[in-house]
Amino acid sequence: MSAPEISPEEGPEVAGSDIVGLDARAVRASVQIVSRASAADLARPTPCSDWTLGELLAHMTAQHNGFAAAAAGDGADLVHWQTGAPVADPVGEYTAAAARVTAAFAAAGALAGEFVLPEISPKLRFPAAEAIGFHLVDYVVHGWDVARALGQAYGLEPDVLAAALTIAQAVPDGERRRRPGAAFAPRVAVSSGGPLGQIVALLGRRPDWSP
Repeated sequence: MSAPEISPEEGPEVAGSDIVGLDARAVRASVQIVSRASAADLARPTPCSDWTLGELLAHMTAQHNGFAAAAAGDGADLVHWQTGAPVADPVGEYTAAAARVTAAFAAAGALAGEFVLPEISPKLRFPAAEAIGFHLVDYVVHGWDVARALGQAYGLEPDVLAAALTIAQAVPDGERRRRPGAAFAPRVAVSSGGPLGQIVALLGRRPDWSP
């Protein structure tokens, strides 16, 4: 649910400067699907079984804020990663957080730096391109989560999906995914569903999930 648990040693080769643009497109797609949610939808169940749609949006907003802080060199401060009290306009809050994180990733020098991602490791520093790749795959999947909760179709460009699939394939499976608080549930076997179906299955969702 949070950033994928991939160490610098086992992470995939992510697409250099292209990763910023790919991530921005995935985030914009997530904003478009989130914008379709009404206040009445916030109690809906989601593929993240522990969270309603409102709780998922709070998590997604907090992750954007945390990654934006990490891009600015302040990712170690856990306050940036915490969900706050419920807000009157969670869709608006999400949209604002999405704008902050895409601007932070695109800022001059951000791609040359390293990110501290305390939810993965309080000690390791991740090359910016790799960290943004983690964010990309998370928001490809969370956009799908929101679309499923709303009963809406969801599509992304082939190059965005191709990059996310490469990253999803590198996320380790096994017992760590069964632990409380694990970022993703164990992989789900799937024989169809295209790249997006493969991505969500690799990260523990059933591609045919419905409320």
